[in-house]
Amino acid sequence: MKEPQQSTVSNLFRLSQPQALLVGVLFYALGGGIVHYLGQSINWTTYWLGQACVTMLQLSSFYLKAVYDLPVSENRPHGKPGGPGKDSGEVTYSRPVLLQLSTTTLTIGAVITVLLFANGTLNTSSLMMLGLAFLVSFFYAVPPFRLVYSGYGELALSFIMANIVPALAFLLQVGILHRLLAMITFPITALYLAMLLALSLEGYASDEKYSRRTSMVRLGWQRGMNLHNLLILFGFLLFGLAAVLGLPWLLTWPGLLGLPLGLFQIWQMSSIATGAKPHWRLLSLNAVATVVLTAYLVTFTLWTH
Repeated sequence: MKEPQQSTVSNLFRLSQPQALLVGVLFYALGGGIVHYLGQSINWTTYWLGQACVTMLQLSSFYLKAVYDLPVSENRPHGKPGGPGKDSGEVTYSRPVLLQLSTTTLTIGAVITVLLFANGTLNTSSLMMLGLAFLVSFFYAVPPFRLVYSGYGELALSFIMANIVPALAFLLQVGILHRLLAMITFPITALYLAMLLALSLEGYASDEKYSRRTSMVRLGWQRGMNLHNLLILFGFLLFGLAAVLGLPWLLTWPGLLGLPLGLFQIWQMSSIATGAKPHWRLLSLNAVATVVLTAYLVTFTLWTH
């Protein structure tokens, strides 16, 4: 009796993508860190309500995506859900259960939004940002747009995670945007998009076979790999440009510490393009490490100065 229960919990855990949730926590902390760095006081009740709202948006998007992945999974071996090389495990939830999960998380998110409004922390700017986050997250997973397999899904996800989430954290505390947000988040957005392209490469043949139009499939593997390399260089170049435009060196150098990992990632991708044997696990770990390390070091600096 315990085994099916453990299997259900395990599948729910996998479906909830805890690694992605932790990235959401990191990027939200990045926005809060900018508030701290600028000398503004943090309203911790608002901070944690905002973080909970972001997490509920992420979970609802994951569950809604799973709802519409079900018809795809029926045509795949072992009933595995469709996805750009990221999903694993057999589908154990029916569509009604997945819809119930997504409805629950959306309802919790709505309640949190009401609490934020009642606390007087939602002004026009933060409400618009939250609304934009909801719309992009919702249509990332749900037809008719279903951005995840439109060829623009990785771009939409990068925009949500690396731009909207930090901006929302900042707006909930301060109420207006600041140029430091753009200087820090746009380079990380480029690195995040490069990471998603790298992670989707292993499943390229499967995605193409089952008509899952990821960005890598839309571009073609050669152009996709070239774009990946350019995005990494562009991301670190943006950090340098931000320093010229006024980003303090205290915040610039932590962002540049991930450059060796980024260059190694470019070398890995270039090797695969020229026919070398792919080391998918190493490529995936390095792609994630480049983004997470860069974001973490900048966030740590913001919170400690």
